[in-house]
Amino acid sequence: MRQTGRFETVHASKYMRQLCKHFAHKVPAACDETEGCVQFPFGPATLHASATELRAEITSPDNAALERGRAVIDSHLKTFAFREGFNQMDWAAPTEG
Repeated sequence: MRQTGRFETVHASKYMRQLCKHFAHKVPAACDETEGCVQFPFGPATLHASATELRAEITSPDNAALERGRAVIDSHLKTFAFREGFNQMDWAAPTEG
């Protein structure tokens, strides 16, 4: 299963680096200015930062694991992006593959 979330922000690179740095305390995570990867126990997440949006793609074995991935990313991003009134990413419907 795969799911993609988007958050429109001019601070995408900053938030992606914060997320990767934070997650790296518990799981393997790395990033540069535009891409990051986090190896969560429920499945890997790839992060992409552009000038206008942060995109997260989660790959997991089932819907429950995708839900966990969304919750982890959203809750941490909510802490980092509170000044923008962030609540959750705009998550597309899950797809198989």
